Amino acid sequence: MGEPLRTDKMSITVPADVAAELRARAGHGNVSAYVTHALTRQLEHDRLGDLLMELEEVHGPVTDEELAAAHAEWPQA
Repeated sequence: MGEPLRTDKMSITVPADVAAELRARAGHGNVSAYVTHALTRQLEHDRLGDLLMELEEVHGPVTDEELAAAHAEWPQA
């Protein structure tokens, strides 16, 4: 077996209506897992944004022509 996952206990403040919906969606005892999943997704999104900014700094912005070519290659739903 691997090492147990290290965790940090945090306290957050959210609007009451958000907290109520969170509890309803997450179910009793699963709020931490739900919030952890949401935060993980947001952090991934933020890191992708960082990467896009870095790529733009190195290679310049994506041109309209490059964007059109990419759309042409992408499968249509």
